[in-house]
Amino acid sequence: MTMRNIASGMLTLLVLGTVFHVDARAYEDNWPQFRGADSRGVSDNADLPVKWSATENVAWKTDLPGRGWSSPVVWGDRVFVTSVVNKGQSEEPKKGLYFGGDRPAPPDSVHQWMVYCLDLKSGDILWEKQVHEAKPETSIHLKSSYASETPVTDGQRLYVYFGNLGIYCFDFDGNELWQKPLQPHKTRNGWGTAASPVLHEDRLYLVNDNDEDSYLLALNAATGDEVWRTPRDEKSNWSTPFIWKNADRVEIVTPGTDQVRSYDLAGQLLWHFQGMSSITIATPFEHNGLLYISSGYVGDRKSRPIYAIKPGASGDISLKEDETSNEYIQWCQKMAGPYNPSTLVYEDRLWVLYDFGFIACFDPATGKSVFDKARIPQGRAFTTSPWAYGGRVFCLNEDGVTYVMESADELKILHKNVLAKDDMAMASPAMVGDRLLIRTSARLYCFRDKHHDQ
Repeated sequence: MTMRNIASGMLTLLVLGTVFHVDARAYEDNWPQFRGADSRGVSDNADLPVKWSATENVAWKTDLPGRGWSSPVVWGDRVFVTSVVNKGQSEEPKKGLYFGGDRPAPPDSVHQWMVYCLDLKSGDILWEKQVHEAKPETSIHLKSSYASETPVTDGQRLYVYFGNLGIYCFDFDGNELWQKPLQPHKTRNGWGTAASPVLHEDRLYLVNDNDEDSYLLALNAATGDEVWRTPRDEKSNWSTPFIWKNADRVEIVTPGTDQVRSYDLAGQLLWHFQGMSSITIATPFEHNGLLYISSGYVGDRKSRPIYAIKPGASGDISLKEDETSNEYIQWCQKMAGPYNPSTLVYEDRLWVLYDFGFIACFDPATGKSVFDKARIPQGRAFTTSPWAYGGRVFCLNEDGVTYVMESADELKILHKNVLAKDDMAMASPAMVGDRLLIRTSARLYCFRDKHHDQ
């Protein structure tokens, strides 16, 4: 049971007979889920670092065993991250590999599914928990991992989802509160899973789009009990859903194969539209009353769209072939969508980062071009979603190089931040206070401007 006091901004949680009072604003002061509390990848903290390397402005760095592309999440002084350790030999992921990474058969070795809690100030591992040990039942893409879903926290509990395995709930001391096994399913080309869970009040929501039995699932966050399950027609996709709290209602937005669907909190369909690409990875988000959705599989030649959606829709709101807007679609750029990275709205500009090292910018209110697709010099293989703060936009490629750009109406690269050679980067960062956390294939970094210690 959850009660909200709007006037005070307090959230009251009744958990297994215990009442917790959580300041609703605390969600914004922490980094509780993928791309932050509002799913936008933006911070307004002016003290975050703008320059770093494997040795510069490093508050700490902690090597992590295994492989995982889940992002770190942070609440208070605790950092949570997942990984899966192969007790046999792992084929190393290849930076920049795009095609040829299909591995249809699961590895024939025992893996360990792990959860880690680190101290935000020191990087010390406070506790670690193994939730499962076995041979994987399903395969993954060579560049992917069995720990690609980002955990989510409400400040009292940590919720960890490992695709094709299950969901595990812990308290902040590492005690397991509940677990819910999930039946494994085949995914497109054996690529595995990646969509992260999201929270709203007393429920945990999960989209599992696969090639056999896709669904949207709602669980009781305190107990793990299934509240409802809505079947979906979509096949394999990797987009994290978005809880859209607009002036009309709260809804669950789920991009998918050729289709976007939005549901109410009971799992009933509110609206939908066609016109996506055949693979969707990017996460939706809201800014200034508009919902932004993108889908840009590089193999699609006719449909790689970005949409700006107005609230209040119902039924089918699909665009006609010759339309770029209608009553509920503010605008659409039909061939502007990125493939892996999510888009970014910052300082009245919508930034689009493309995997092969290009970037473009649009007006988020109208969809009109601010500047056309421009090449990032010597940039390649961008999977991580861009982020922004301090009048700058940051784009991290798989080589561990972050291109720092001025937030402007043209491409202005200020400098590059380069990590170590063994730091392959595909996870999106976390930003808390004056600390930036970047997870690589080898370790978790915490960057902090050194002048704050003076």
